[in-house]
Amino acid sequence: MKIYTRKGDDGTTGLLYGGRVPKDSPQPTAYGSVDELQAAMGVARAEADAELGDILLHLERDLWVLMGELATDPANRDKLTAGATLVTDEMVEHLEVLIDQVSERFDPPTEFVVPGQNRVSAQLDVARTVARRAERDSLAAAVPGSAVLPYLNRVSDLLWTLARWAEGTSLPTRSVDPT
Repeated sequence: MKIYTRKGDDGTTGLLYGGRVPKDSPQPTAYGSVDELQAAMGVARAEADAELGDILLHLERDLWVLMGELATDPANRDKLTAGATLVTDEMVEHLEVLIDQVSERFDPPTEFVVPGQNRVSAQLDVARTVARRAERDSLAAAVPGSAVLPYLNRVSDLLWTLARWAEGTSLPTRSVDPT
């Protein structure tokens, strides 16, 4: 199987479960930003310790679900599977639990944060800004009632929290459950 299909040479791209749209339409713009977010998280994961790496890997896998939802024509939304190609409220709630668990492990900053305390925290801050852009780009692509926007909002909050934790200001540790 070859990586190229030539189908996109006309400036369109295929959607999950059929249909084609221009590559600069809201859906490819949104899932393209999420793809970039996933890659930015991968860069941070490549530098992270095992515990942080596990959390990031779980998030990266969830982003496949989110991209699947964004890459589906709303007319085919009924074909999506919760947790596999459709973001669920439970996925959003899980992020909130992670944010709370990680937040307990460090003292919050008392001033505005200047990214760059260390390599991993800086990479997480880059990923956070990409998450915010992905959220903005998804406004035009997410259907009403979708959990895509809340999920991206929480991902950016979690990335901020992980970056502060990675700065080394942690309190006595206890394990964070990434699942």
